[in-house]
Amino acid sequence: MTTMTPPAPIPLTILTGFLGSGKTTLLNRLLKDPALRDTVVIMNEFGEIGLDHLLVETVDEGMVLLSAGCLCCTVRGDLIATLEDLLRKRDNGRILPFRRVIIETTGLADPAPILHAVLYHPYLSMRYAVEGVVTTVDAVNGVATLDAHREAVKQAAVAERIVVTKTDLVDDRQGLDRLRERLHQLNPGAALLEADAPAKAVISGGLFGLDGKIADVAQWLKTEAVEEAERESHAHQHSHHHHGHGHDHHHHHHDVNRHDDRIHSFCLTSDQPIRQGTLDMFLDLLRSSQGAKLLRVKGLVALAEDPEHPVVIHGVQHVIHVPAVLPRWPSDDRRSRIVFIVDDLERETVEKLWNAFLGRPAIDAPDAAALSDNPLSLRR
Repeated sequence: MTTMTPPAPIPLTILTGFLGSGKTTLLNRLLKDPALRDTVVIMNEFGEIGLDHLLVETVDEGMVLLSAGCLCCTVRGDLIATLEDLLRKRDNGRILPFRRVIIETTGLADPAPILHAVLYHPYLSMRYAVEGVVTTVDAVNGVATLDAHREAVKQAAVAERIVVTKTDLVDDRQGLDRLRERLHQLNPGAALLEADAPAKAVISGGLFGLDGKIADVAQWLKTEAVEEAERESHAHQHSHHHHGHGHDHHHHHHDVNRHDDRIHSFCLTSDQPIRQGTLDMFLDLLRSSQGAKLLRVKGLVALAEDPEHPVVIHGVQHVIHVPAVLPRWPSDDRRSRIVFIVDDLERETVEKLWNAFLGRPAIDAPDAAALSDNPLSLRR
């Protein structure tokens, strides 16, 4: 009896960015790069991007083939239906066997529902591997946009890679440095790139390579960067507490960056392997009680039942998906590490839950059964 080997997952990247941030220009440049041959680009309308000089032929209604070897299609009603339709045509040989998908969002879009759609769908989550979110930020208007629009802050916060565009139009280099520093504080795990970065640097770097194999997990998690940012934040808060009280003007910075203050990232770790049931209960209770505030969850966990094969966790809001079990640890660091990017959720709330399920005696918390009955009991 012949066993069918499941096809390697197809890397999927979400390209987002606020209105006027240069997303269209970046995509146009990327599509000319040979590294993105055999890529499908999904967008809302062809008219939003100047592709006329690249078009070769219309393959199907709402689908065009580009001279660079890429295929562009428009979302017809539902993104899930579009992604399923592409797989059917690929599997039936009606279109070329594309190797990568890029979804271009509208300028006001929240990437979370797109991540949710792919991670939650039982079939799509097997056939597509979410490689990450790429967010464009305008160097000229980026600070003002982040101040005024919470959507722009969330787009930057959930990204694996942030592309700072229009840097050639900026005369104030110190202002540009301040923007980069703000983006780093907002999302310390993201790579900050220039608009002329190679296509591979912009699009690649996710958990899966084009061959479907696990890529650089450490680069995907960026736990060291998140932990370092936490230490810097604690040091800054300590210094501010001792030197800043009694002066109203010290609060202006927080008023300007009020959106940033609500969104932050942190990393929880465990030196001891975690039982599968404990991990499942922790994630289930966390997403049911705090799901709307979990912008991204990414982790590498050692299970007590099989500590030699770590589990990779990927989640967004109420959906926590376990896409892969690694054949081996990617490094000598065998700690369980989960990175959280959250919106208006204190680290202490999540950490109390984490410690309670791990049975750490230093934390005075109810048992797991009581927590399940009253998930809000951990709040101060």
